[in-house]
Amino acid sequence: MFIKDYISKDYPAFSVKDSIEEASEVAKEFGYSHVFIVNKGLFLGGLSQSFLEDSPEGKLDSLNIHFERFAIMEDSSLLDSIKLFHIFNSNVVPVISKEEKYLGYISCDDIFNEFSKYPLFSENGAILTIQTNGLHYSMTEISQIVESNNAKIYGVFINAIKEDSIEITLKISNENLSSIDETFERYSYVVVHKHYDDEKEELLKDRFGFFQKFLEI
Repeated sequence: MFIKDYISKDYPAFSVKDSIEEASEVAKEFGYSHVFIVNKGLFLGGLSQSFLEDSPEGKLDSLNIHFERFAIMEDSSLLDSIKLFHIFNSNVVPVISKEEKYLGYISCDDIFNEFSKYPLFSENGAILTIQTNGLHYSMTEISQIVESNNAKIYGVFINAIKEDSIEITLKISNENLSSIDETFERYSYVVVHKHYDDEKEELLKDRFGFFQKFLEI
């Protein structure tokens, strides 16, 4: 799951001497939200395609005070990239080395396609969101509750951590769902949301919902 294994190179980076119009046109052609500017192989920053469209004609170096310094290191994980996509409202993120050399890019589609292979998103199942006192939180106990009812956990993440509570979402198999609910309640967990419809259309919505929650972290 390292970024270096997903780097693409077919989207050109631009020199500060390239024209604003050319950069904007290439971004539109590729369908990407940002272009990336380099100088002698080193990453200088990015500019959004929408900003380029509203800029006067000229060279990219005339916009250098607007360069956005966002990038991800090649030895980072895929999960590290999700926050960048969200913060910069981008569907493409530049990849750099420790020396800030521009290496290529990763796209939002590539990342989502990779995550869609994981059981958290690919397996049909139920989505269960539970809430409990923060001091009471135990992943071992949560796993035992699910597995003691002969169900399997496909994935889990923490939605929110507050002073007095924690909210956790589980993706589980469809066995014995009612008894799982009851067991959680016996152990003082509050079931705040459950979704048991595993139709394909609903599953795709679930996947998107999971990514939205990751982006909000």
